[in-house]
Amino acid sequence: MHSESISLWAVVLGLIRSLIFVSQLNHLYFNQHEPQSAILPFVLLVIEPPVLLVVFDTPSSFSGARLLYTYAIFLSSLSLSMILYRISPFHPLAEYPGPLISKATRLWDLWKAYGGRKYLYHRRLHEKYGPYVRTGPNEISVTDIDAVAQILRNGGLNKGRYYERVRQDYIPPSIIHALGEVHTAKRRVWNRALNPTAMHDYEPLIAKRATQFVSCLKRRGTVDLGCWIDMLTFDIMGDVTFGGGFEMLREGRDANGVGERIRAFLTVGNLLAQIPWIMKPVGLIHHVGQAVNEFDKFAQDLAIERAKNGAAAGKDLWYYIADESDLEQVKPTLQIAAADSLVAVIAASDTTAYTLTSAIWLLLSNPECYQCVQQEIDSVIANGDDPFDANKHRQLYYLSGCINETLRLHPALPSNGGTRQVRLEQPGRFIAGRYIAPGTSVSVATHSIHRNPDYFSQPDRFLPERWLPDSKLEKHEPSAFIPFSLGPANCAGQKFAMREMFGVLCVLFKSFEMKFADGFDGEEWPGSIKEIFIVARGPLMVTLTPRNHQHQVQATVGTVNNSDSTV
Repeated sequence: MHSESISLWAVVLGLIRSLIFVSQLNHLYFNQHEPQSAILPFVLLVIEPPVLLVVFDTPSSFSGARLLYTYAIFLSSLSLSMILYRISPFHPLAEYPGPLISKATRLWDLWKAYGGRKYLYHRRLHEKYGPYVRTGPNEISVTDIDAVAQILRNGGLNKGRYYERVRQDYIPPSIIHALGEVHTAKRRVWNRALNPTAMHDYEPLIAKRATQFVSCLKRRGTVDLGCWIDMLTFDIMGDVTFGGGFEMLREGRDANGVGERIRAFLTVGNLLAQIPWIMKPVGLIHHVGQAVNEFDKFAQDLAIERAKNGAAAGKDLWYYIADESDLEQVKPTLQIAAADSLVAVIAASDTTAYTLTSAIWLLLSNPECYQCVQQEIDSVIANGDDPFDANKHRQLYYLSGCINETLRLHPALPSNGGTRQVRLEQPGRFIAGRYIAPGTSVSVATHSIHRNPDYFSQPDRFLPERWLPDSKLEKHEPSAFIPFSLGPANCAGQKFAMREMFGVLCVLFKSFEMKFADGFDGEEWPGSIKEIFIVARGPLMVTLTPRNHQHQVQATVGTVNNSDSTV
């Protein structure tokens, strides 16, 4: 009996040793061979423990408890091995400082992303640890502007695996996901679609919707101005991209739930992007896959309608993206053109709406800046002039400073919209004198850069005059201003967005006196901002009073030096 017990314990110890050994083999293999999806690792982790249990079977009967213990030992050993390696001095990123929990697991950043405040958390990390912070087992965040330029510009790091994995295989790659030559070809088309000649065709569409926007607001006293700006930008991009189809301003609401569907899709995508290897298996879940399919079908339906009806007036964005002029060697399919066109709607509606809403909030929070903007617009754009005249916009220096300051304080993509990576199969890279090991993902912390006191004096204050030629502020580093990113993957529509923002703000200030609605606490509004890849925000309640144009003040704007709002 005693010998049988010894034999049983020997078998159990052999099983434990084997479980630990095999778990270490798993760690070693996947550390050197990055999985493209969680499916293979998941299958192996499910199969290996019971296989080992069968191999080391003891005379006692097979039981659920024994299987549970086997899984516990195997997974505990694997997890402990991974964590110890990640926090050890032997890890390739051991020299980069950061919280211990971030070094140990990516799930901590996932939790911060879930709350929509990851960009604020990363800023606190940079303030504590410096310009290079380890934010995950194989991730670093960077705020050093020399490094940022080398990462994002030509010859920098490639887009990370994130861009490949957040898309299901059956969905055509858009310009967001495209890499290498495919991205270059798509960008050539986008540059053609957004050159000055092409944008001239879009200006009447912007003016038409902005006029409708003002007309709608005049019938209402107090409104959620952010909501109405959302509807305006969606209608504009619906016209510019698909020849119309949304009509949110006419309905006074998002009747088809376009914005809601887009934000729900981006919220899920943003969370899965924190652990992108899980995207494909999660896509197999019925409800998730159904949501992705419905979103894809939404884009396809818009594309089919535009292809059937043609442009509303002149050449629209679809004309270029679908290559209706037959300039490309390979004409895109309807599905590919639809994917890129929907990117245009998402990228140019929510981001522009957030910037416009933030600009209004900042100006209402700083009455002296509000007065300067209004006076400048009145002095440059006389009654009866076209508020969408780009030549007039070039004379609005203070308004330009306000827009830039808004983009600095509230960048539309606080985390720069994605990562770069040194692929595991590539050699390591030196960036600004720092070694980046193979397999490392690198993110550019735009929000943290824009609020870095090393680059901007009084970085948390709204000071539009910092952008004027006679600014007296000590620190002002234009190279640290990257609201549209840098390099070959920068925002293709930045000039269009600026043209739209100038026009909308001009027509708003010419048409209305604005103030926070009674009972609305403007100071609390920034607390409603959440990053979901783009930015979601709460209501901005504003009272609008139509202006009496016969009594507009015509004055030259002076420099404001007494803005004291901290944002």
